Amino acid sequence: MTTPAPIAVALDAPDLETAARWAGLVTPHVSTVKVGLELYLRYGPDVIASVRGASGVQVFLDLKLHDIPNTVAAAARAVGRLKPAILTVHASGGSAMIQAAVEAAPNTQIAAVTLLTSLSEADLARIGIEGAPVDAARRLAAIAVGAGAQALVCSPREVAAVRAEVGPDIMLITPGVRPAGADTQDQARVATPEDALSQGADLLVIGRPITGSADPGAAAAGIAAALRRVSH
Repeated sequence: MTTPAPIAVALDAPDLETAARWAGLVTPHVSTVKVGLELYLRYGPDVIASVRGASGVQVFLDLKLHDIPNTVAAAARAVGRLKPAILTVHASGGSAMIQAAVEAAPNTQIAAVTLLTSLSEADLARIGIEGAPVDAARRLAAIAVGAGAQALVCSPREVAAVRAEVGPDIMLITPGVRPAGADTQDQARVATPEDALSQGADLLVIGRPITGSADPGAAAAGIAAALRRVSH
């Protein structure tokens, strides 16, 4: 029995049945499935049980909470009852907000999103974040970890610098991961799975290269096998 690869498959499905089917196909090969905002808003808490299925795969609830601390605490407490392994908040919400989420969901890893991987350097400058994205990511990472976040979400381009900033004990999650030859779609700062892992990532978020293939299970198995070759 091979160990599931450190991949979170993004279940950005049109409906609950498709999401559950994809989860079932990839679960033997990956450690985690990711439920995003659209699916959660459409189906609510039922989606967690549906994608978890009988396997008990880890569920990464990617809601990117961002509000005043009291509101984020109430939201984190509400979804914490569903026992997701990971729940995201925006690091730019600040220390008090992140700490509120951590305290409200003690059995879930709170992962703070540093900078969305869809944003280019020009996009960041337009919203007032000047300089290299890596510097902003490092600042936000330090704030989040100081507030108790146990995990961070960052681009594979920034993962090595963020790892140097926060040390070895914080889980680093990298979206914007595309196998060589895959379309980058709406991601601006990307890397291959092998590169992201070698840079220090702990969990790779991969969606359409797996779920958009004719056989999502085979696609997940192929990427998992490639990662095992790199890590040995």
